[in-house]
Amino acid sequence: METKVWIVDNSNDLSLSYPQIAQAAALLMKNEVVAFPTETVYGLGANARSDEAVGKIYKAKGRPSDNPLIVHIATKEQLYEIAADVPEYVEKLIDVLWPGPITFVLPKRTGLSDRVTAGLNTVAVRMPDHPLALALIKEADLPIAAPSANLSGKPSPTRAAHVFDDLDGRIAGILDGGATGVGVESTVLDCTQRFPVILRPGGVTKEQLEELVGKVEVDQALIDEGHTPKSPGMKYTHYAPKAPLTIIDGSLSFFQEVIDSAKSEGKKVGVLATAEQAESYQADVVFICGSRRDMQSVAAGLYEVLRKFDEADVDCIYSESFTSEGVGQAVMNRLLKAAGHRIVKE
Repeated sequence: METKVWIVDNSNDLSLSYPQIAQAAALLMKNEVVAFPTETVYGLGANARSDEAVGKIYKAKGRPSDNPLIVHIATKEQLYEIAADVPEYVEKLIDVLWPGPITFVLPKRTGLSDRVTAGLNTVAVRMPDHPLALALIKEADLPIAAPSANLSGKPSPTRAAHVFDDLDGRIAGILDGGATGVGVESTVLDCTQRFPVILRPGGVTKEQLEELVGKVEVDQALIDEGHTPKSPGMKYTHYAPKAPLTIIDGSLSFFQEVIDSAKSEGKKVGVLATAEQAESYQADVVFICGSRRDMQSVAAGLYEVLRKFDEADVDCIYSESFTSEGVGQAVMNRLLKAAGHRIVKE
């Protein structure tokens, strides 16, 4: 299969008709699979009403079919078409946070492919805050099922080139809208209970949610590895570069001891660092993911840096540890998943 690539300048008025968007939407309407940018990462989109189309997502990604997908919409009306019950607190969150990096898990209506929801009676739905994503969904006039547009298990793509590297020849097209902004996926919120429950930390923080609706709980699976996660994209190991990744929780001198030990074994060592500490490490490769003073910059740079280690062909990667406050919770969640929960404490 030839994978078409369309480049669209986001600075233009996307309410106008663009042939690139129309061509990509036409493929979605034919039950083909098309990658597109969102404000978090690139998504791999298909018609959420079609078993055939959704099956192509799983095949392209090599994703287990018991892992549900998030449905992307462009209007509030589409939410009521696919969700059977929308609590009052969700309405309040939607008014403030949509479009944006938050996904709501709600009871589903009929009409969606069972392959989207992995046979569950709930659907995960969000409205992305990206002009190109919204224009594409409106043009296709369909709810679009879309996990991240990468091979299953690899770091999520924040640029069209990442999608092309993983999925060239596997999908019908890629809509290139430049680099994404947030960098980590959306926050997933279970809204089927009295109080909202965070199933996956992401671009909207627990603190932000609590300011808007009061009590917000956290899924036990985020606290205890023994619990099976309920959220799309959290059930299996994800985000992992080729080389084994280990998180180091300790002083700079301890971190350097770990590096020196690996180098003494003849290993090529990579370090995932912040701008404040990068020059402190004597390693073969040091990549900066952002600044400790701005955890949003770390979130935005995380996946791109993990992919750069593959290009650098290192034997092992050591990462700094981060706060679990604010968006740091999402950063540490993704790092722990990428590391297979390998963490060395001083």
